[in-house]
Amino acid sequence: MAKKAETKETFDLSNPAFTDEDAARKYLEASRWPDGAVCPHCQSGKHVAELGGESMGPGWYHCSECRQKFTVRVGTLYERSHIPLHKWLLATHLLTSSKKGMSAHQLHRMLGITYKSAWFMTHRIRKAMEDVFKGPMSGEGGVIEADETYYGNTSKRAKGYRKGHRHKSNIVALVDPATGQARAFKAKKATAATVRHILVTNVSRDAALVTDESPLYTRVGEEYAMHQTVLHAGREYVNRDGFTTNHVENFFGIFKKGMVGVYHFCGEQHLQRYLTEFSFRYTHRHVSDGERAALALKGIEGKRLTYRSTNQAPF
Repeated sequence: MAKKAETKETFDLSNPAFTDEDAARKYLEASRWPDGAVCPHCQSGKHVAELGGESMGPGWYHCSECRQKFTVRVGTLYERSHIPLHKWLLATHLLTSSKKGMSAHQLHRMLGITYKSAWFMTHRIRKAMEDVFKGPMSGEGGVIEADETYYGNTSKRAKGYRKGHRHKSNIVALVDPATGQARAFKAKKATAATVRHILVTNVSRDAALVTDESPLYTRVGEEYAMHQTVLHAGREYVNRDGFTTNHVENFFGIFKKGMVGVYHFCGEQHLQRYLTEFSFRYTHRHVSDGERAALALKGIEGKRLTYRSTNQAPF
């Protein structure tokens, strides 16, 4: 898990990797292949040689094991993209360093690409932010704060406005205050069964569970080492044993401010991707912007997103 960095310096926008294609390629190669090029087709690094000549351009490699040619983009989210690599790197750094996110319209203006390309680019980067650590959160002696909230359909001027939580998107979030790790999930409906499934598949039963007084957590709380309740209805924010849900409430505050102030609107089918983005930045909020972007770059490998065709499900 991310630890607090010694410095809080931001990345340098004058870095050649954000303006020069050759520098961007070398930057990504150093990040992806610190010990030398590895073939993405057969995973061999022993018989890989860089191809010379002007016909193919720089950055091409050949693997003698499987006889395939490749570049550093192959096998990543950047594969077969016509957008220059240095713009991909800049977009990744901007999206990971902006506390409340960065809209596709802003990236479209800054990078000089179409809005459609910028929108698709941001979703690819969010895919790279997915948590690679799928194991249970916390453990014996640890604490997990859990809470649910509701998002969307809030404007009375909206055409389909309907009052009540049942007409909003349901979100369940988990935060480990000791490590800072956060996970958030879009739920079709926040019921006791749904909340239990999210908790038991993501949180170690040896941990202490801290929630508000919602009845959604009454039964599942019995499955954990301890269940502490904070009575928000009674204006209690730290209970008599010193437990609080302030960390998960803080996560929701950042998420909602970002969705209202930066993104303005999010279709329900895309909500989980935005939750992934905010969870990634919150989890790694104590490292520098450059380190956070480097962590996102580690997540580009082995993932491919393509535009949806008429006979395929959305990516």
